[in-house]
Amino acid sequence: PTPDRVRVTLFNWLGQDLRGLHCRDLFAGSGVLGFEAASRGAASVTLVERSRRVFQTLQRNAAALDGTSSNAPPGATSGEPRLRLVCGDALEFAPPAGKRFDLLLLDPPYGQDWLARIAPRLDMLATPAARLYVEAEAPLHTLGRWTVVKQGQAGQVFFHLLEPTAHES
Repeated sequence: PTPDRVRVTLFNWLGQDLRGLHCRDLFAGSGVLGFEAASRGAASVTLVERSRRVFQTLQRNAAALDGTSSNAPPGATSGEPRLRLVCGDALEFAPPAGKRFDLLLLDPPYGQDWLARIAPRLDMLATPAARLYVEAEAPLHTLGRWTVVKQGQAGQVFFHLLEPTAHES
């Protein structure tokens, strides 16, 4: 799980007000990052978790917060709640109706090469100006078209904020 001080740092980097942003947490786990984004006013937060056991915990955590979670099917677009839970694989889950996100939260299991596998799909998931938050077992410099703009380390965890790489004309 993301340590408390790392979570505080992340939301200091992002700003305290996330109103209007659409967020996706592709490796949600307990949901702490997505729930924090929702509490800071994100327009929508989609949490994706593949483990059925962990997903059940995610559901309980969401229900304990305010009961606004949903297991809406991937194609559902109208009347979606602000907080949406999906039990599925981060690589297989496609945005509903081509929806893209302003903030992607990536804290995949270590030692399984998830970041390299998800990188080719980031453009499909992210808006052109999207920011990424990435936790990894080693420091990053880039991921896809995104470049690290802020980073830190807490014990064995390296955490990064990435923004789209500026292209020179």
